Amino acid sequence: MTLEARRPIVAVLGASGLIGEALCTFLMSQDHEVIPVARRFTPVQVAAWGGRLMRFSLVDADTAGLRAYLAATGADVFVNCVGVLQDAPGSPAATANLDFVARLVEALHTQDGRSPLLVHVSIPGSPEDDRTEFSLGKRAAEATIGSSGLSHVILRPGFVVADAAYGGSALMRSLAVLPFDLPEHLAERPFAVTAVGDIGRTVDFLLDQWHAGRWSWQARWDVMDDELTTVGDVLAGLAARFAGPRRRVRVPSWLLTTAARAGDVVSLWGWRPPVRSTALAELCRGVTGDATSWREATGLAPLSGPTTLGAISATVQERWYARLYLLKALIVGILALFWIASGGIAISVAFDPAVKILTDHGFGSLPATVVTVATSLMDISIGILIGNRRTCRIGLLGGIGLSLFYMIGAAVLTPDMWIEPLGALVKTGPAIVLMMVGLAVIEDR
Repeated sequence: MTLEARRPIVAVLGASGLIGEALCTFLMSQDHEVIPVARRFTPVQVAAWGGRLMRFSLVDADTAGLRAYLAATGADVFVNCVGVLQDAPGSPAATANLDFVARLVEALHTQDGRSPLLVHVSIPGSPEDDRTEFSLGKRAAEATIGSSGLSHVILRPGFVVADAAYGGSALMRSLAVLPFDLPEHLAERPFAVTAVGDIGRTVDFLLDQWHAGRWSWQARWDVMDDELTTVGDVLAGLAARFAGPRRRVRVPSWLLTTAARAGDVVSLWGWRPPVRSTALAELCRGVTGDATSWREATGLAPLSGPTTLGAISATVQERWYARLYLLKALIVGILALFWIASGGIAISVAFDPAVKILTDHGFGSLPATVVTVATSLMDISIGILIGNRRTCRIGLLGGIGLSLFYMIGAAVLTPDMWIEPLGALVKTGPAIVLMMVGLAVIEDR
């Protein structure tokens, strides 16, 4: 079968992310042969895509390994949705945003007898305004692709709105149901919106063009709404969609800066909070672009910002998510501190009283000391596990199990502790429920 006689195969790199997932779903709905590629997938994605998906650690692969893997996909078009906003422990942002792109370009260059098309998702804006490592890395990646000689199209979407919510889009939905307003200087920043479906329609157009025989591209397109909107406009639109409260309290700039710095600290534990220094810097920069060349080349027209925001589902589960999103950070943070403080106090300033409780109930001095030290260290370990993103689920399950052990053990060995004036054991029940809530909302995607 000749290339002209069949439709192209498209591999979506970074398919488990916000844009990648939406793109795979859209292209599959258009009957394209899609290969989702990512390091890991959610259970929902596995259930939806079945045997089509391919697990591969793209960013960690060397050029030779990447070349072999890309060839094995049999894809004609590669859409790169890989990208991170800021450094994570052991994973600098430049590794995904720039270094991986350089290896990807080299690997695609050496595909024997094939002329693949690379579609790369980047960021909008002028290079003169690039200040963060994120924007500088993304722009350098564009230059690498542009000078490679590969057939390529670079897409520069604005603030991407999809059915799913992650990162900045999740934060905006959460703010929409809270009675807070952003600082005035931030609310007035330009903020062009992109419906994720417009990205899908663009790739669909390119695949149809490939099928028609046009394989060579050298293009950079801003893909976004033509209307001038601000951060405040988008927040107001989401608040109207979710029937959120009227804005009443304007958040001071210093509080937002403090939250961003706290987000940087939390990220050291593996979390990826939406408010970090890079995210705040990019938000202050604003989101602007000119979609003229995209519209002229594709014949597509972007969905307007109000239409895009109005299409977001506002069901009860969406409003629950919006309300719980910021509470999730408080739940995890409080539980981690609770367990660490509980164990830390018992093994330090309250050590003697803790041992005395056990000796008063028939324990010998040595067993009471051993039990106090052991349970204190377990408490601290549970707190550390909860505070770390990779082990949070284990920590929450361990915390529930340990709490039940304490309650049952007290009922058997020291039943009078259940009726002590401060009700320490009685309060363990609500703590278990809070850990169950933490388990229920732990997923990011």
